[in-house]
Amino acid sequence: MQKLTGWLGLAERFLRDPAFEDRRRFLKSLTLFQDLRFTELGHLAQCMHSRVYHEGESLFLQGDVGRALFILKSGKIELSQMEEEGRPRSISIIGPGEFFGEMSILEQLPRSATATAAERSEVLLLYRAQIDSILHYHPRIGVSVMTRLAQLLSARLRRANLALLEKPAS
Repeated sequence: MQKLTGWLGLAERFLRDPAFEDRRRFLKSLTLFQDLRFTELGHLAQCMHSRVYHEGESLFLQGDVGRALFILKSGKIELSQMEEEGRPRSISIIGPGEFFGEMSILEQLPRSATATAAERSEVLLLYRAQIDSILHYHPRIGVSVMTRLAQLLSARLRRANLALLEKPAS
């Protein structure tokens, strides 16, 4: 019996998809998914789409309806907004392990910024339809992700409010 268990473990290691395992490990490293179990991370990894964007390529444009959360696996993404004069103004640079476009998971409203690859970037996408499916069929995963997302958005809002308070009056 012990010999069989050893062979099964060895076969499982050889049969596993290295890209899938890499994605699962990456997701585990993110604060957004830190409360998920190993198998739950695997399910979430299966629900995500991977895409590579090349330098200068737009991920989405300001005003587009949001349908996905983006998680940057590698590279850099610049977020910008159009000024009244019609020129783009950089508002943030996103690095590996950070997520953006999260408001689209909560509401399907026009994007508040444009996202452009500042260099070759690999991005994981979690579409709103996938989140809805997860919430329905795997509520523990969905609730964990939505709770963590709410906490992270709250922290971002708090930082933005502090930055406004610290800004000198004109």
